Amino acid sequence: MALTELGMDDELAQQASRLCGEALRLARVTAVDRGRYVIRSEQGELPAELTGRFLHAVTSSVDMPCVGDWVCVQHHDAESAASIHALLPRRSFLRRKSPGKNIDFQMIAANIDVAFIVQSCHFDFNVRRLERYLVMVNEGQIEPVLLLTKTDLVSEDALDRMLASIRAAGITARIITLSNLTGAGVEQVREVMQPGKTYCLLGSSGVGKTTLINQLLGQDALQTGTVSGTGEGRHTTTRRHLITLDNGSLLIDMPGMRELGILSAGEGLDDSFADIRTLASHCRFADCSHNNEPGCAVRRAIEAGELDAGHYQSYLKLQAESDFNEMSYVDKRKKDRAFGKMVKSVLKVKRK
Repeated sequence: MALTELGMDDELAQQASRLCGEALRLARVTAVDRGRYVIRSEQGELPAELTGRFLHAVTSSVDMPCVGDWVCVQHHDAESAASIHALLPRRSFLRRKSPGKNIDFQMIAANIDVAFIVQSCHFDFNVRRLERYLVMVNEGQIEPVLLLTKTDLVSEDALDRMLASIRAAGITARIITLSNLTGAGVEQVREVMQPGKTYCLLGSSGVGKTTLINQLLGQDALQTGTVSGTGEGRHTTTRRHLITLDNGSLLIDMPGMRELGILSAGEGLDDSFADIRTLASHCRFADCSHNNEPGCAVRRAIEAGELDAGHYQSYLKLQAESDFNEMSYVDKRKKDRAFGKMVKSVLKVKRK
C-alpha cells in the first residue's frame, strides 16, 4: 500500500524527511492494544514496539503513539517486526480525561479529518452526552458529523423531536439519520467519506457502529453482538483499529466509551457552545457571571425562551469540570517534575 493511500501528503512527507531521515521509514499506527502496536507502511502491516530511547523521552501520556499517528520506524527480524523511534506532530486528535480518579490525558486517536458521533434513537439518545462528544471533537480540531441510528425503532414524530432538540441546543453540525434494518442513510455516509481522508466512529456500546462498518464494507467483516431484549446491540469492538474501505477512505473503529471526562477543553467548549459565547459578548459587563448582573444577555435570552436552560446548565457543568480537572492536572505535573528531579539527583549521588 502506498503511503498516500494511508493519508500522507506533501506536508507530512516533508516532516518525515526531517524526523526520519534516511535510516528510518515512515509508517502509520493502525492498532493499539495494551501497549502493543501494529503499524502499516509500504511494506505492509506488522507489529511494533517503542524503543527505550523513545520511552525515556516521554514526559506525558500524550507523547505516546495512538491509532492514526504517523511514526518513524526501523524494521528488523527479517522485516517481520519494527521499532518506533519518533512520533510526527499531530494535525488533530481525540483525547479525554483518563477514566477513574486519575487526572491525566488519555489519547484515543490522531490525525482524523471527520468524527462520526453515533447515537441510537432507541434508548441511547442524549443531547447532554452529545454536547460532551462535541467538546472533545472540537477541542481536537476535527469536523463533527452526527449519525442517528436505528430510526426504524422510533416513530417519525419522535425522530423529529430528537432533531429539534439537537438544533435547540445550538448544535449546527450535519446530521445523517440511519436505519440499521433497511440501510437507509448509509449511502449518505459513503458520500461524506473521501479517499485518503481519515474518519472515526464515536459512541456508546451497542449503538450500531460495527453494523455500520459492515454496511460500508459491503460484507460482515466485523463481528456484531446479538440484539438485547431492549433492541440495543451488544458491545463487540475490543480495541481501536484503522480500517481501509474500498473507496480509499480510512476509518477508525473503537470501543464504546462509558466515561467522557473533560480536561483542558477551553477552545472545545467555546466552539461547542458558540451560541452562548456570542450572547455573552453582548452582556453589559465583560466579566459578567450571568447570574444577577444587570444587562446580562445570556439570562435575558433564557427568560425569553431564546436559549435552552438545559443547554446553558450543561455549559456551566462542563466548564466547571474542565477547570477543576485542569487545576488538578497542573498540580499533578508539578509533582511529577519534582519527583523526576529528585530521582535524577539521587542517581547523580550514587554515581559519585
